[in-house]
Amino acid sequence: MKEMDRLVHIMETLRAPGGCPWDARQNHKSLVPSLIEEAYELVEAIEKDDADAMAEELGDVLLQVVFHSIIAGEDGQFTFAEVADRLADKLVYRHPHVFGNTEVADAAEVTRNWDQLKGAENGKSERDSIADGIPASMPALLYALKLQSRAQRAGFDWDNAEGVIEKLREEVDELDAAVKSRDAAAVADEIGDLVFSAVNLARKLDVDPEAAVHRVNRRFVGRFAHIEKAARKQGVAVSELSMAEKERIWQRAKNSD
Repeated sequence: MKEMDRLVHIMETLRAPGGCPWDARQNHKSLVPSLIEEAYELVEAIEKDDADAMAEELGDVLLQVVFHSIIAGEDGQFTFAEVADRLADKLVYRHPHVFGNTEVADAAEVTRNWDQLKGAENGKSERDSIADGIPASMPALLYALKLQSRAQRAGFDWDNAEGVIEKLREEVDELDAAVKSRDAAAVADEIGDLVFSAVNLARKLDVDPEAAVHRVNRRFVGRFAHIEKAARKQGVAVSELSMAEKERIWQRAKNSD
């Protein structure tokens, strides 16, 4: 595609002598923060259902792919074309029900086939643990979700969401006991168990826990902004407002969501 050729050429020019000094000194590791940031900005655009922002953020994510590929090409490792070809080969291989003669009954069977085919690639079948292959640097909620999903595929899972809800109640009771014991280590462990169980419930209910927490964060910021606005209007700091006043404003903001 001419558009991709143009993009690759621009990035190669930026990296070449006489190009951009900042782009020229980047390497795989220095670009990691940008890759993570761009991914989160894309998620935000998707959650806002902002098509214009999505197009822009998808471009920024694509830039990261091209940037890493060009750096690798300079080191004689691989090129963007190889990245694209490997991805295309992988998609064809993992979709035998589309590009081959395999028949599937539903999406669940597609997922099972995908996992089996993925497990047979590049020695992945030799993994000894469900944690093998999950990046340790992955955000904690996503890491927990990955672990639980793999455990589910291995047959270790709750029969239904009700069982997880009961487990959540149990974890709350255990946390309460740990707090009363004033055992800091136990409190930390029980909070971890509670969050892990909450992620499990989200998975059982087909809710993305990471996205759910992001939505809660945005709601909190929006509602708290009403309190900040009220404080500014009175010429005082938020801390100077009474708790009753802050709660009243909060509830009013909540009801207007």
